[in-house]
Amino acid sequence: MKNINFYLPLIALLSISQVFAQRVLTLEESKQLALQNNCKIKNSSLEIEAAQQTKKAAFTNFFPSISASGAMFKAQKDLLEISTQGGNLPVYDGKDLSTLSTATQFAYMPASTMGLLKSGTFGIITVVQPIFAGGRIWNGNRLASLGEDVSEYKNRLSQNEVILKTEEQYWLVVSLNEKNKTIQRYEELLNSLRAQVEDAYTSGIVMKNDMLKVKLKRSEILLNKSKLENGRKLATMAFCQYIGIPFDSTLVLKDSLAVNDLPETYYVDHAEALNNRSEYHLLQASVRAEELQSNMKFGEYLPQAAVGVSELYMKIDESKDRTLGMVFGTVSIPISGWWEASHTLQERSIKEKIAQNNLQDNSELLMLQMQKAWQDFSDAYKQVLLSEEAKAQAEENLKVNQDSYTNGMISVADLLEAQALQQQMNDQVTDAKASYRSKQITYLQVTGRQ
Repeated sequence: MKNINFYLPLIALLSISQVFAQRVLTLEESKQLALQNNCKIKNSSLEIEAAQQTKKAAFTNFFPSISASGAMFKAQKDLLEISTQGGNLPVYDGKDLSTLSTATQFAYMPASTMGLLKSGTFGIITVVQPIFAGGRIWNGNRLASLGEDVSEYKNRLSQNEVILKTEEQYWLVVSLNEKNKTIQRYEELLNSLRAQVEDAYTSGIVMKNDMLKVKLKRSEILLNKSKLENGRKLATMAFCQYIGIPFDSTLVLKDSLAVNDLPETYYVDHAEALNNRSEYHLLQASVRAEELQSNMKFGEYLPQAAVGVSELYMKIDESKDRTLGMVFGTVSIPISGWWEASHTLQERSIKEKIAQNNLQDNSELLMLQMQKAWQDFSDAYKQVLLSEEAKAQAEENLKVNQDSYTNGMISVADLLEAQALQQQMNDQVTDAKASYRSKQITYLQVTGRQ
């Protein structure tokens, strides 16, 4: 007895600690965890950073380009040799140069050879500032800025996808929990009915066949309960993996499937909502990108102008080192390129029209998608109302059959059928509410509000 008194408080303490150890998650907390931990979101954020670096790199083209080069050489022998022949040279008397041709005195000069360029050092630094590049620098920066916008739109699409899947998995787990409660209540009804039938059988009121039917139905429920529990565990594991947390069998999802709002409270004008869609902005960006690429291609066939300065250092053989500076300007005109340009620019114009056609066509598809999402959302609400009405009827039907069975007016089989119908209607309400939640978030997303 003393041992029992010792273990009871310990068991109670462990039970209380387990309750406090349970992790409780709301839908919003689950979505935040998914956005923080999902690999696709992480990669999408990295793509934004990469686009930002590309934009910064394009901006540097506005500044002068600086280059430096140098060279040293040392040859096995002189690269250049200058030879002079020997001979007598007239002597200048210091008075009249015209007398050199009739000079009578000469000085002998021996033959000689002089070598040059056996070693040398060169270095040059050049700074070039583009003055006009056909608009390619400006359009290149605009294209890089557009690339950053595109990466942000794609990031929003990735977030929408993650949020939608998180909601679907969240409500799946919640609905399975609700079905588990339903089957437990059904099991309690069967256990109560089983006790009644066994007492009636012992008293000889009912046949053994009635008792066997109840036991068979109970075995069926136990099997379904086991399948449901396995499915609930797998769904919870998938949910935990998706939002990036360890699996916890005691995880509690706080939000309920209650439907309190009418779909009309969420309706918006679809034409106005189109401007909030990231897909629509991506289509617009595609058109703009084709236009900028056409401008850049056109710039390749325009004159290019630049100015620059350079500094040259050189030292050859044993001579003194020298430093030379110069200022220069360059102009390049692609004259023969205009033959090619007439065809290339027509190609670019065709691609612009293709992008504009895609914008028009896909915009219409986006409008249809919003309309379909609205219809699905409205229909899901109607299914909730119909399923709740059917549930109420099933509960009333069970009550009537329970009273009739008690009064001996119907068989056990009729009562079992009424109980099974009630469980089916309860599960149908749960599925309808889960579908409503899924259609709700889908409609919010396709109208650009998530």
